[in-house]
Amino acid sequence: MTDHKAEYQKKRITPKEIAGLIQDGQSIWTDIALSQLKAILDAIGACTAERGLSNVTLNTALDVYPMPYLQPEQGGALTSVSLFCGGEARRTVNGGYGDVLPSYYRDFPRMIREKQRVDVFCAAVSPMDSHGYFSMGAVSSYAEVLLEKAGFIFLEVNKNMPRSLSAPVIHISQVSALCENTMPLPCLPPVKLDDVSLTIGSLIAEEIPDGATLQLGIGAIPDAVGFALKHKRGLGIHTEMFTDSMVELIECGAVDNLHKPIHQGRSIAAFAFGSQRIYDYIDENRAIELLPVDYVNDPTVIAQHPNFVSVNAALEVDFWGQVNAESVGSRVISGTGGQADYVRGAVQSKGGQSFIAFSSTAKGGTASKIVSALSLGSVVSTNKNDADNIVTEYGIARLRGRTLSQRTKALISIAHPKFRDELTFAAKKRNILI
Repeated sequence: MTDHKAEYQKKRITPKEIAGLIQDGQSIWTDIALSQLKAILDAIGACTAERGLSNVTLNTALDVYPMPYLQPEQGGALTSVSLFCGGEARRTVNGGYGDVLPSYYRDFPRMIREKQRVDVFCAAVSPMDSHGYFSMGAVSSYAEVLLEKAGFIFLEVNKNMPRSLSAPVIHISQVSALCENTMPLPCLPPVKLDDVSLTIGSLIAEEIPDGATLQLGIGAIPDAVGFALKHKRGLGIHTEMFTDSMVELIECGAVDNLHKPIHQGRSIAAFAFGSQRIYDYIDENRAIELLPVDYVNDPTVIAQHPNFVSVNAALEVDFWGQVNAESVGSRVISGTGGQADYVRGAVQSKGGQSFIAFSSTAKGGTASKIVSALSLGSVVSTNKNDADNIVTEYGIARLRGRTLSQRTKALISIAHPKFRDELTFAAKKRNILI
């Protein structure tokens, strides 16, 4: 019988020693959110230039820790590539010394399998169990393909990491080296629900019937929708990211997952990220399944749920209904994630609806988020043919099945009143209003 504890001790070294195993030209990968690790990446960042390495690439998504070692002066030693452009990636990409890999989140596994080299996979994991397995904790996402392709697997074991009963597991025999780093898990700051968010949340909640299945995105407005649904019953959860508002809905009895045609009685997500309350909830809890993102975010899977409702955010929307949720002009703010897939899956669902929601203004009320045309350099996250419902604090513009002229009138009606004349003038100038 293999002595797992002895093998563990044999492979246990320091973060600096793990960093010393990195070689020129290697491509290092992490998965999303809590799977990102701190001690090993800090050590790699510190020693890459010291050792004179070159062309080392660090591939991340939704960074949760500071990465001060990613600086322009690193030159060709260590370059970051982001799959989502959250956290530190905004600084590096917009600063011109980090790169971005455009892709739908759902396509990450196939894109990595077919197009990317994975020399090293690094992950933060829960402690090893008696059978020699580590859990990926709060993440399923695209870890399986990274484990499949990686030449070396380095783990950072954290006693605070929850053990999901459905997330990928890693056996000690697969591990090249590991270290221990018991530290608090990163948490998102509590969302402040202002009057605008609460108003929008209430507008959307009124549209959601009992028995609907939900996907809620990140931010104040999706959270406001969640908290406005506490009086509903028979709701289900099938979502990219499992959030605090979902725990609230489960514990108050609004969500039971019993009306879903698949995964009945269980909440489905690709990963969980938020407060300690979430991490405590998913620990050894069979009522939540963390599954690979190419399944969770597949529009054909989403569409199997009757009355599916997706709620996501945006930075601006133009008269066509094109949604920009990723950039302010050419300055990168975020990634595509699963927004487009949930919009498509929701509208293909029987009775389903998609909502793109945001406050009507930006820049302290000096700019409208409903615009005649997207700002120069803006990214289209959801295209005009997929757009369904657009929501601000002034109401809901229903775009699907409507002409450009009808869409424009509906969007102007939910813009902030002080911008409506300006938007109407722009629409007339372009001969849109008929």
